[in-house]
Amino acid sequence: MMGGHHAASGAAAWIAVTSSAPIAFGWYPGVSDIGVMTGTLVCAGAALLPDADHHNGTIAHSLPPVSEGLTKIVGQVAGGHRNGTHSILGVLAFTGLAWGAGKLSLETERFGSVLIGPGIMCVLLVAFAMDALKLTRKGVHWPWIPAVALAAVIAIFAPEEWWWMPFSVALGCVVHLIGDFVTTMGIPLFWPIAPKPPRWVRRNKWLPFDNMWTRGGHFALPILGDAGSIREWVVMTPISLYAIVGFGWALLSQMGFDVDSRWEVLVSNLSTLV
Repeated sequence: MMGGHHAASGAAAWIAVTSSAPIAFGWYPGVSDIGVMTGTLVCAGAALLPDADHHNGTIAHSLPPVSEGLTKIVGQVAGGHRNGTHSILGVLAFTGLAWGAGKLSLETERFGSVLIGPGIMCVLLVAFAMDALKLTRKGVHWPWIPAVALAAVIAIFAPEEWWWMPFSVALGCVVHLIGDFVTTMGIPLFWPIAPKPPRWVRRNKWLPFDNMWTRGGHFALPILGDAGSIREWVVMTPISLYAIVGFGWALLSQMGFDVDSRWEVLVSNLSTLV
């Protein structure tokens, strides 16, 4: 799946799980409107983390020179692109990193406890998301400005918002794996173990299992075909619009608009019209 679509799917997943809007499931309650908006960008960035193993991927040049160095290191540790970071072990590693970062804080006289670790994570993930979604300018300095500004505001004025950081990272990574699972190449789900398909699967090439379980230990349900296919665009366009609507809902609610009542009026009018 393309980088921008990974980011959009992560943003949509965060909206669906945390938003209190009627269009969402609300499975992870307690997140404020600020948390919904911030988490949308953070989870969008987290949905790109598994591609941190690709030194020339979507996020490699999103926050120079830090992102370039990180992707090279991660790629070496993970064994190259679509290996360790695209597995269950990779999701656990990224989630553990986010949990550990949440413990890093700095006590100040003016602002009290400032969570440094989540702030650093936020800078990276927001930069990844904004670059993938084409929301920032290219260059050495421009990508840093919005990412650092947002992380600083949250870290100083709303540090309580960071309790959801590990969950956001885990959700984004899982969504990424699902996105690659439904494309042709699939994912090495059980890396570093690469279980080979049974002999009867390898012999019967006409079976659909042949594309779903490769000899290299990759698993796939390639309903979207190759990355960037028309099918991918057809599926991801409404998902992207859903994320935009959910973000806008949280923004209007934070600004004091009674969005819920307006929604009820709209639904009532549509029901009457139907």
